[in-house]
Amino acid sequence: MLSRKNGRLIAFSLFSVFLFCLLPVAETAAETPLITGSPTIDQPLLLNWPRDVNPVKLPDLTEPTANRTFDLHASIGACDLVLSTAGNYHMALRDLWYDAFLPRAAANGIVLRNWIYTTSPPISPEQIANRHLGTGNFQTQCRPQVAVGPKKLMDTLEDPIGNFNFAEGPRVSIFKNRGNVILVKKGNPKNIQSIWDLGRVDVRVVTSNPYQEPGSFGNYRDSIYNIALNDPAHPPEHAARLFNAIFNNTTVRGKWLSGTRIHHKEVPYSIAYGHADAGLLFYHLAVHAVRTFPDLFTIVPLGGTIRDPVPLAGNKVGELFAIRIIGPWSPAQKEARELLMKALQTDVFTTILHNHGLDRPYYPYP
Repeated sequence: MLSRKNGRLIAFSLFSVFLFCLLPVAETAAETPLITGSPTIDQPLLLNWPRDVNPVKLPDLTEPTANRTFDLHASIGACDLVLSTAGNYHMALRDLWYDAFLPRAAANGIVLRNWIYTTSPPISPEQIANRHLGTGNFQTQCRPQVAVGPKKLMDTLEDPIGNFNFAEGPRVSIFKNRGNVILVKKGNPKNIQSIWDLGRVDVRVVTSNPYQEPGSFGNYRDSIYNIALNDPAHPPEHAARLFNAIFNNTTVRGKWLSGTRIHHKEVPYSIAYGHADAGLLFYHLAVHAVRTFPDLFTIVPLGGTIRDPVPLAGNKVGELFAIRIIGPWSPAQKEARELLMKALQTDVFTTILHNHGLDRPYYPYP
């Protein structure tokens, strides 16, 4: 028969075990395996006309699918406002720029005759340092007043002892994404249901270019590995097996494809034309592809649902920041810069972001 003291000890122990079971399970994160393979570059067969502008300076966004720019010749040396930004939220930026920011500038008497913004992989450090941006035969010598990009880019721009100490004032967090999903053809003909299906021998996978777009590629690469690593239905060693089947496959030709430069256009292109069967994309980019071409694409969630994604453990969520760039700006340029920085933090932009599947850093999706 238990004494009263022993009974209390046993009850306390059982209660402690109960509390321990309520603790959340820690998400496992591990260093991604080394990639020894290389992607097959997927691009249309177009004539790569020689360029009239030499020598080529950096940064330069020209790639073979943009042949139209070779018939546009221009050199612009003075701009009222230049935004250098990572391009993956281009659909939201378009709505803000044309529907809210430009009308607001005009209403405030701010004249913006010459303005530029790019929606490409982050190119701010070279663009600022070289006062140059080119695409085809279109060249500008305008230095950006505002840069937008991920944390790594901000760290580069704010580096006090590096080559790119260009920041003026603190960075401002403007949005976070909702993780990654798998984009497939309408009807999902290969019946791709999870990250594990990307390792099948009959499934060709397309990603952003690992050399030209290391930021987005690293996000997709790490998400594939860590989602698999955190899947309780598979032992940890299966994650490396899946990773190698995609990125280090030496037996299946064309297993891994990539575009050349602008993945938010190239990944959907590759899937639409049947070169690839699936591609990882940020949720908001996949939503944009489906909204634009509803008869071509569908989404396979990686946590949650298509309408309400809840990223699985290991599914990397990215965040973008805006920062002012130091420079010899005129009063008019400074006024335009401040109006843009304010526009990126308004409730109007919050609504635009939500409409495109993006979140403010500290505000829940409605």
